[in-house]
Amino acid sequence: MTRFDPPRNERGNSNDDVRRHNLSVVLGLVHRERNLSRAQLTRQTGLNRSTVAALVGELVERELVVETEPDATNSRGRPSPIVRPNPRVVAISINPEIDAISIGVVSLGGTVVKKIRYLTEHSPSVGEAVNISAVVIEAMRSELDSRYRTVGIGVAVPGQVRASDGLVRMAPHLAWQDEPFGRLLEDATGFDVVADNDAHLGAMAESTFGAGRGLSDVIYVNGGASGIGGGIIAGGVPLGGVDGYAGEIGHTLVNSDGIVCQCGAMGCLETEVRRENLLSVLQLDNADPDELESALLASSSPSVIAEVHRQLDFLAIALRNSINMLNPQLVIVGGFLASIYAAAPHYLQALLAKQPLLASRDGVRVTRAELGSDLLIIGAGELAFEAILADPGAFSFAPVSVPAIVE
Repeated sequence: MTRFDPPRNERGNSNDDVRRHNLSVVLGLVHRERNLSRAQLTRQTGLNRSTVAALVGELVERELVVETEPDATNSRGRPSPIVRPNPRVVAISINPEIDAISIGVVSLGGTVVKKIRYLTEHSPSVGEAVNISAVVIEAMRSELDSRYRTVGIGVAVPGQVRASDGLVRMAPHLAWQDEPFGRLLEDATGFDVVADNDAHLGAMAESTFGAGRGLSDVIYVNGGASGIGGGIIAGGVPLGGVDGYAGEIGHTLVNSDGIVCQCGAMGCLETEVRRENLLSVLQLDNADPDELESALLASSSPSVIAEVHRQLDFLAIALRNSINMLNPQLVIVGGFLASIYAAAPHYLQALLAKQPLLASRDGVRVTRAELGSDLLIIGAGELAFEAILADPGAFSFAPVSVPAIVE
């Protein structure tokens, strides 16, 4: 378990504040870039060499980064040491869905170390999801304790999660409402737990390590077994809204003659664009994301092509509205949305070339998520790493007690 110690002086000290900020900047750069020399850190931060050396030294002492000697073969002068995230510092990631619970371990720097997909026969209740997660984590406990330093657990929830306390206000496909999933999981595992909407975390992961890297304004739209969600990066900052519920593109109106959604509204995007419809037309009982995409790409059936085009028609309506409102540089599609886009990329591009306002659509690109099946493992890990990245100087470890499994 990590412990974040508050400053002794509540008002703080200006020198301490500057040091805390600089530690955060250096660790953040190393985390995102995964491999930087001290010289590169000096250039990118604008700090002098001795300050960077001192900051890196403190991060090494806290075992958050490691330094290695560079390859001096093609270098002139004295080569600068290479700074990398410490691969022993990890977070646990959890993603409950209607047919499985995915549990992963991701290291600082966004590298997935391990992932387990625990299939369920039905949509898990909160108690079942907590118990399954706790049992899997307990099975990994000896490895976590001996090989890694675990900062905590990040949870990617397919639903609305209140930013202030992690309460799952509504996850309709899981039939969860006002459930303290994070607190229950914390009690069951002994680790600190933070939770957020899965698409928000997908946007965070893609903007940090994937297709949106280096861009300031990105829309991410994900399609999964539990529906469709969206995440927004605006001006380089995740857009959450007052309580953390922004980005619910799956519940935007796309068909005024459509059916009633589980949310209670009519004609939502996720009632028209559905993974189940794709499986049905492909005559598949089930398929993982890679199998679904392979089946779509291999099919020449007119009914399959018609269903792909129908779903892209409705997706284009939702993206048109989002592009007009948010004026992004890039739209990233993930999950099964990436698969239907891959099946007919020019079809969606043609729709978006004419539907949004001319000025708004000018220069907007559409692409698929790069992180694939690791996306939410990395995104939930990013959530767990947020506190340590914000204030590395307050970071230390405390032993984790092992609670009994909840009933």
